[in-house]
Amino acid sequence: MTVDMIVIGLIFFVLGYLIGVKKMTFLLAGFNEQRVRDKDRLGLLVGGALGVLGAIMLIAGLLGAAPAQPFIVGSVIVMLLLVVYVNAKMVE
Repeated sequence: MTVDMIVIGLIFFVLGYLIGVKKMTFLLAGFNEQRVRDKDRLGLLVGGALGVLGAIMLIAGLLGAAPAQPFIVGSVIVMLLLVVYVNAKMVE
């Protein structure tokens, strides 16, 4: 069991829930409500991605996956791709 993976996974999972389900998009850094075309879709997309990444990291931490670095690097890559997609398709 890796404590750092469990903590990071829980943080991602809770943020995913708050952004995706509770629609607390103010938690997104740099979120400008006037520039986004579909606020609900943005919340579902970002919240869903954070929830899935959090669940993967939480399960990997509970199962005792070796180093946390590959999971964190993968999460950063997914989030960067998500930022590029949102800025290209959802922002005016």
